[in-house]
Amino acid sequence: MSDTRTCANAAKAFVVHDGKALVLRRRDNDVHGPGQWDIPGGRLNDGEDPYDGVRREAREEASIAIDIEQVIDVQWFTRDDEQHITMMIFACSLQGSGTVRLSEEHVEYRWVPVEEVTALQSWLAPVVGRYQRWMCGAA
Repeated sequence: MSDTRTCANAAKAFVVHDGKALVLRRRDNDVHGPGQWDIPGGRLNDGEDPYDGVRREAREEASIAIDIEQVIDVQWFTRDDEQHITMMIFACSLQGSGTVRLSEEHVEYRWVPVEEVTALQSWLAPVVGRYQRWMCGAA
């Protein structure tokens, strides 16, 4: 029996500046997670280095430049369309002023205290926990 589901790699940036994390709200008509809060990132291009990909996604989605500090989580899941996703999440810091300009994919952004991120999006709970442990030197 052949498995027709596809696989993809993704990279996300958990961008923290002055103790606050950048979260973006998807459009209400977004195919995946309409109206939900998320962090910058997305699928990698074929053969794309994850570090380059997460920098590209941050630029495309929020017009920001980031420094990658640490891989803080790897998640694997199957989307509603049966696509298997392996997603790397990077702790990142902001370069420059942090002026955010959203792409058409998102309608709103917020800088939220790190400990409040999971109130907006529960799947980020392990990311926040690992980030906090890393910051305390226990990762």
